[in-house]
Amino acid sequence: MKIFLLLLSALLVSSCTAPKEEQWYKGNTHTHSLWSDGDDFPEMIVGWYKERGYDFVALSDHNILAVSEKWMSLDEIKERQLDDELDAFVKERQLINGLGAFEKYQIKYDNSWIETRENEGLTEVRLKKLNEFRTLFEEPGKFLILQAEEISNKSQDKPVHINAINIPGETVLPWVSSDASVQEVMRENLRAVAELEKKTGQPILAHLNHPNFRWAITAEDLAHVVEEQFFEVYNGHPGVNHLGDADHPGDQLIWDIANTIRLAELDAAPLYGVATDDSHTYHGGEKSPGRGWIMVRAEELDGNAIVEAMRAGNFYSSTGVVVNAIDFNSGNNTLSVEIDAEEGILYSTQLIGTRKGYDPSVSDGTGIGEVFAEQTGTTVSFDIPSDALYARATITSTKSHPNPSYDNQMEQAWIQPVGWR
Repeated sequence: MKIFLLLLSALLVSSCTAPKEEQWYKGNTHTHSLWSDGDDFPEMIVGWYKERGYDFVALSDHNILAVSEKWMSLDEIKERQLDDELDAFVKERQLINGLGAFEKYQIKYDNSWIETRENEGLTEVRLKKLNEFRTLFEEPGKFLILQAEEISNKSQDKPVHINAINIPGETVLPWVSSDASVQEVMRENLRAVAELEKKTGQPILAHLNHPNFRWAITAEDLAHVVEEQFFEVYNGHPGVNHLGDADHPGDQLIWDIANTIRLAELDAAPLYGVATDDSHTYHGGEKSPGRGWIMVRAEELDGNAIVEAMRAGNFYSSTGVVVNAIDFNSGNNTLSVEIDAEEGILYSTQLIGTRKGYDPSVSDGTGIGEVFAEQTGTTVSFDIPSDALYARATITSTKSHPNPSYDNQMEQAWIQPVGWR
């Protein structure tokens, strides 16, 4: 009997300590609501993502958390919705049909949930706090809301925005100094995030947003702020200059330039690329949701687990392409990817990186960010060159994006850099 109990005890310990099976979780980490400069209620936005199969979402309003009392007039909400970017027909249709943000809110929720008041001749509605509305949506293992903030500062006239994801408590993290350099502003914000993480013991992920927005942040800036591990390789806001121009590299080339500098000159880890919506408009308009997201392979749907998985590089970014499996074999230095194909859609995967003997003056696909190889099909496997500083993969499909942020956009996915350790 004693031996049986010992064996049973050992079995129970073994089962308790056995690693959990990892799963793919779909999420968006950059979204705005009426709490800052979005045009819809947070409950409506969270519901949109959950109804469309996302596993987690982060509401990342500018320099504010949904933790305090905030009232907003219905007039201001209507003005927020009828942004100048909407054409006259859309505005007229919304006004005639009464399809304003508040009217839609009333259809979805009754008066037992919605709170209004009269204040100096204006009707106001109270915006719900995160701890109030998260109970409407969160389900263990099925859906999660991450508390987040877009720390929005500037360096002189250049916007420097960093998203902090999985923020604990009620600490807002702005740091503003218009006289500081871009790199100094980035470092101070990242330092504040690191200090909050150390104080609370809760992992917080910080990613640099839209580097080409107003051409604010260069690849060299990103490279030298080695405290930053993540940046947006794709942002769904149509005004972020994702493709660059004749004088500025696009986001993908920024990624390669920054990672080349880090690995070749600074002995620092490369950046990982995140895809996001940066959505602001939910009733028409150009800053709409559903354009870019991340797929994180984690042991559980938990904020801490999501952050730690991303820090380990266990995720890819997408605007529509779905990946079943990613395998990097460090023994033979190969990268293999299996794509979950749609019928009638073709896929082309490029292996991209920079060689150790690269020419720093060349960034046209033969020096920095060289296309090492390209394969078509749903299962591809690449031998990474022995002299590569790193390698990453970009998958492009023949399917047009259903909600494009730029002309002729095709669905894509980005695989994180490997082969650099």
